[in-house]
Amino acid sequence: MTHKIAILGASGYTGAELVRLISTHPSITIAALSADRKAGMEMAEVFPHLRHLDLPTLVTIDEIDFTEIDLCFCALPHKTSQEVIAKLPMTMKIVDLSADFRLRDADAYKKWYGNDHSELEIQKEAVYGLTEFYREDIANARLVAGTGCNAATGQFALRPLIEAGVIDLDDIILDLKVGVSGAGRSLKENLLHAELSEGANAYAIGGTHRHLGEFDQEFSAIAGRPVKVQFTPHLVPMNRGILATCYVKGNAAEIHATLAEAYSGEPFIEVLPFGQAGSTHDTRGSNFVHIGVTDDRIEGRAIVIASLDNLTKGSSGQALQNANLMLGLDETEGLMMAPLFP
Repeated sequence: MTHKIAILGASGYTGAELVRLISTHPSITIAALSADRKAGMEMAEVFPHLRHLDLPTLVTIDEIDFTEIDLCFCALPHKTSQEVIAKLPMTMKIVDLSADFRLRDADAYKKWYGNDHSELEIQKEAVYGLTEFYREDIANARLVAGTGCNAATGQFALRPLIEAGVIDLDDIILDLKVGVSGAGRSLKENLLHAELSEGANAYAIGGTHRHLGEFDQEFSAIAGRPVKVQFTPHLVPMNRGILATCYVKGNAAEIHATLAEAYSGEPFIEVLPFGQAGSTHDTRGSNFVHIGVTDDRIEGRAIVIASLDNLTKGSSGQALQNANLMLGLDETEGLMMAPLFP
């Protein structure tokens, strides 16, 4: 059986990544693609690297007939996504890649995203889309809210450790490096080549990054009490990738064993041999996560390093993994491609 899907917001990076992944999927076909300013154009015009594919012409959302669509990916901006999803058929499965349904608390959403949530009834049915930890709920969901890419990376490194109680919950430092595609495709002065290349900079300093809302929500729920991490992201001059370095208090060997056990059956998460650290090179263009653990020179401290591709496992790959579960397919379908190197 072939499932028909639609991608709303197909002219952005995550939309294009979904097309790339689904183009070789054995059980899913792309029936509709939407864009706003680029409606009426062919995907080959917007993304020449996809010109070999036979794809639908980009149209506005209003032009799509959703009656035969089995699942819809919404790769739309925050706030816009909730407004669009509210108008979609209630019988259709949806994977939302925006932040609109990630936070369960309306006040938290307003705090981190600056506007009131207009679809609180729909929010109640949304399942948080970190596949490895919400697999059964995702399989039975109508609406899945994809995670933030930074939030996903930090959680892969830290969730099992918080749950097992093997680290000090009041002393967690997360230092994260992210590639420029994480900022989206819209034009921004600070992302111009001359302003971004040959340098790196910290941003959202002092606890202002929106993905902290997800860390607070998920880590506190696991621990059964408030957990706040110290988190600073850095923008680095690479197209893809996230490298998260976590500084924690705990026994490094026990931390490594905890992660290895937690992810022993996971197809996309590789816990490296003790003492090894991964690189964004090792996961680029793939749905894999690499996690390494090393001792620190200060006794009783450890360093956990996680890497993934922000557009794949951090967003569109995660979305497809969730869609596979929602459609009753093997969750690895269309996602077992090897990373790109060099």
